[in-house]
Amino acid sequence: MNRTRGWGQGLRLALALVLALTVMLPLAGLQPQPAWAGPVEWQEVPASEAGRQWWDRGSLRLSKEGTLTVLSRFQAAAEADSIGPAPNQDAAVTPERRPRQPSSELYVSEIDCDQALMRDTSINGIPQWRASWQPVAGDGLMEAVVQAVCEAGDQLLASR
Repeated sequence: MNRTRGWGQGLRLALALVLALTVMLPLAGLQPQPAWAGPVEWQEVPASEAGRQWWDRGSLRLSKEGTLTVLSRFQAAAEADSIGPAPNQDAAVTPERRPRQPSSELYVSEIDCDQALMRDTSINGIPQWRASWQPVAGDGLMEAVVQAVCEAGDQLLASR
C-alpha cells in the first residue's frame, strides 16, 4: 500500500509540474526584452573646482514640450588623500598615493534653451517627478552643459 501511495504522489507532482510549465512557458514570451542602447558619445565641458561634467550627444532629444532632454554625467572633484609620505621619509622610497576618483552620477535633464533653465527628470535612474525648473546662472558646469547642448540641439529646436 505504501508503494502505491508514493507512486500516486509522484504522479500528482509530475502533473502539477507539467501544468505549471504549460502555464508559465507562454508567459515567458511576455517578459520585457533588454533594450539595446546606442553608442554613447560623451562630450566633456571644461572642469571646474566642483568637478567634471559630460553630456551624451547621442541622447539629445526634443521633448513633447519643445525643450531638449539629454543624459549627463557629473563627477565631483577628487579629494586629496590624507595619507602621504610620513614626515622625515624620502618620497622616492614611499610613493605618494594618488587621490581616489569619486564615483559619478547620471542625470537626465530637460533644458529650456530660450530661458536658460533646466531640471533633472532622473538622477541615477530614479525619476524626479516634481522637479522644478532652475536657472543655470552661477553654476559654471551647468552653464557650459546648457550652452553646448543648446548649440548641438539647434536643428532640433528649429523643427518645433
